[in-house]
Amino acid sequence: MSSKLSIRVDAHASGARVDSVISLYFPKLSRSVAAKLITDGNVTVNGIVPSKSYRCKESDFLSIFVPDARPLKTEAQNIPLDIVYEDGDLLVVNKPKGMVVHPAPGNYHGTLVNALLYYCKDNLSGINGVVRPGIVHRIDKDTSGLLVVAKNDLTHVGLAEQIKEHSFHRAYCAVAYGNIEEDSGTVNQPIGRNPNDRKKMAVTLKNSKDAITHYEVKERYGDFTQIRCVLETGRTHQIRAHMAYIGHPLAGDSVYGPKKVITSLNGQCLHAGEIGFVHPRTKKYLEFEAELPDYFKDFISSLNGGEK
Repeated sequence: MSSKLSIRVDAHASGARVDSVISLYFPKLSRSVAAKLITDGNVTVNGIVPSKSYRCKESDFLSIFVPDARPLKTEAQNIPLDIVYEDGDLLVVNKPKGMVVHPAPGNYHGTLVNALLYYCKDNLSGINGVVRPGIVHRIDKDTSGLLVVAKNDLTHVGLAEQIKEHSFHRAYCAVAYGNIEEDSGTVNQPIGRNPNDRKKMAVTLKNSKDAITHYEVKERYGDFTQIRCVLETGRTHQIRAHMAYIGHPLAGDSVYGPKKVITSLNGQCLHAGEIGFVHPRTKKYLEFEAELPDYFKDFISSLNGGEK
C-alpha cells in the first residue's frame, strides 16, 4: 500500500544527493527506487520537487510519497527449453547464452521465467514471488549452462538450504586470458559491490561476503587458458570477479576484461557444465552435465588453429 514519509536532514547527511539521503534514512528504498520517485514527482524538498542531483542541506525537509507497488504480470511465452532432467518436484534446464533468467527492467520478455511459465503452467514454487517463480539460483545472461528449477516450495526450500550450506555442487568451464602457471589454485577473497561502479562486483572488504573459487587448468593455449572452476560459495559474478582479481579475466568479458573485448564471443566464455544436489524429496544425490556449447567449442577450435 502507498505511504507518506518525511525527513528533516541532519548535519550528517548534509551535502549528499537527495536520492542518497532517502536511501540512507529509509534503507528499504534503494537509490534507484528513490531516483524513480524523484523523477515521478513524488519527492519534494521544502515543498519543491528537486532534481536527482540536488544536494541536501542541513534542516531541509523532505516529503516522500511511495505509491502502491504495481504487481508485475509476467507473460507465459512458448520458448523452447533444453530440459536435461524433470520429475514432479523439479527440472534441470540447460540455459543458452544470451537468455536472461528472470524479468527485470529492459528484459520483460524472452526470459527463462517466461518460458517456464508456459511449460510448467502453475507448477512452480512461489517463494521468490511472481517475478522469479521456481528460480532457486541464477547464472548471468551471457553465461550458458545448467540451472535447477523448483516446482514447489518444499523443493525450493530444500535446494536453497543446500546452496546456503555449500553442499550444492556447481562446476564451470571457462577460458581465461593469459597463461595460468599453476595447475590448480583457490581464490579466497570476499566479494561485494564495486565502490566505484555499482553495476560491477569486486574483491573488497566493504559490505562484502566470503567467496571461494577453486580452479584447475584443463588446457593452455599460450595467451589463453581453459579452466574448470568449482564454486564453494555462489556470489554474483564470483568467477568473473575472482579471475579478474588474479589477473586472468575471462575471454569475452566486457565488464571485467580488457577494453578491447572479443566481440565474437558475445559475452564471457563461461559455461555452467556440472550441477549436483540431494533431491529434497527422495534424498538421492543427483548430478548432471551439459556438454560445451558450440560458441565455446568454436573458440577453443580457433585457439587450436582451427583444429577440432
